[in-house]
Amino acid sequence: MIAHTLRTLALALSLLFAAMLPAAPAQADEADIAAAARGVVRVVIIGRDGDQIFPIAHGTGFVVAGERIITNAHVINPAIEDKRLSIGIVPPEGGDAVYARPVSVSPRNDLAILATTKPMNLPVLTIAGNPASGQSAVTAIGYPMNVDRAQGLGQNDLFRATPPVLSTGFLSGRRPSREMDTLLHTAPIARGNSGGPLVDNCGRVIGINSFGAESEGTEAEFFFAVSTRELLPFLRANDIQPQLNALPCRSLAELDAQDEARRQQMLAADQRRAEQARAELAQREEELRRDLTFRTIDARANRMALALLLFVIALAAGGAAYLMHLRGDMRQRAIVGSVAIVALVGAAIAWLTRPAFADIESDLQATLFPERPGDAPEDKPGGALVAEATYSCVLDQQRSRVTSAPKQDLEIGWSAQGCVNGRTQYGINAGDWTRVLVPSTEAAVSVNRFDPQAHEYVVERYLLDREAMRNARELRGQYEAPQCDGGDQAARQLGVDQGAVMTALPDRPNERLVYTCTLNGNATD
Repeated sequence: MIAHTLRTLALALSLLFAAMLPAAPAQADEADIAAAARGVVRVVIIGRDGDQIFPIAHGTGFVVAGERIITNAHVINPAIEDKRLSIGIVPPEGGDAVYARPVSVSPRNDLAILATTKPMNLPVLTIAGNPASGQSAVTAIGYPMNVDRAQGLGQNDLFRATPPVLSTGFLSGRRPSREMDTLLHTAPIARGNSGGPLVDNCGRVIGINSFGAESEGTEAEFFFAVSTRELLPFLRANDIQPQLNALPCRSLAELDAQDEARRQQMLAADQRRAEQARAELAQREEELRRDLTFRTIDARANRMALALLLFVIALAAGGAAYLMHLRGDMRQRAIVGSVAIVALVGAAIAWLTRPAFADIESDLQATLFPERPGDAPEDKPGGALVAEATYSCVLDQQRSRVTSAPKQDLEIGWSAQGCVNGRTQYGINAGDWTRVLVPSTEAAVSVNRFDPQAHEYVVERYLLDREAMRNARELRGQYEAPQCDGGDQAARQLGVDQGAVMTALPDRPNERLVYTCTLNGNATD
């Protein structure tokens, strides 16, 4: 008993101590940070000597829409002041460098928008609508010059595709500067990082790295990023609608744990309902058995009493018939004898048809379950497929992990053969309706699933690098998706063909969008 008390006290103290400790910061999702880095570019100021070009300076920028790049105004200021200089944009992987021209420059808040002269097909970075606060973990993405020098990169190397450098730290709060709203953070940056994004754990932009605080080497180093309070109005003033996301940043592991907890709760609730139903059924069965037993006893007693009465009548009539025989009254003997025979037969019938106690169980089952499963008509199961239906689907934010800016509402036209909106055929495999989309321009693969019975539509997006996208496109090119309503065999074959692409994808997607759908009132069987 004492040992048990000590263990309980120790457990309570450990829980109290754990509650007093600061919560561990959420770890950044490496896949999301890597996906954001694929939209970060090196911005090079280019000089010319005859036919030769050479870099004057460089900074960082990132894609905000189409062929639009955001960077710091001071990065491109040399090209603004000297028209002989040009601006080059170097992608982070593959592809060639392209030239760019300034679209808008705002020296007050150190922002500038560039337009590339050729399409680069780089992913657009999502901007956080609710920037992280407190001491949230952040990552700076860019091209620091000291790293280039440490690697021995020459001037020509700056024009070659190179992945940006990632550095992590923490926010130190909003710290408005003299002319603009800025964020203070500890993610190390250096010359060359200017204009690069500061992102949260989901790879969403919360600021643009601009400058650092002077340090004597023995003091803590802090750095400044232009906040989205400055960035968003600047973009909108230049007719750029950014890809915005104001949802909380959560990991898939967290969502999976929540889904599992929800599933366990549903199972527990189903089990409780089943146990309650069994208890109610047992109570009802006991009451019915008692009632049937009492009724059977009464019925048996009545039948036995009737049989005894008829038997007595039969004996009396038989005796009277015998007396009539002795007197020679044949007519009366026949009448009385007939009465005796009828009474005796009635007594036998009453005795033989008295209720048996063995019948109680069958009567009980017939009362509790008036229709046996085999006798019931075969109705359509709940959620059965319909021939044509339209669903209104709403994004379930509690069950979704969102890193981009998806549609909150969708309309899905569905046919029983797996055709969506009259143009996209889904494949079926192991009972799941799925369509894998591998676009030719966007660096992302989407796996879309629709469950018409559960009324649920799920989109999982994988943000892939250049090599992974090339592989996915090659695998996708090995089969041809059928047209809508091509038949069950075509849908099953598509389900099998898509397996090669799905097998090549990472274990977890970057984004999972879960839509809850409502069946509109136009469904047909």
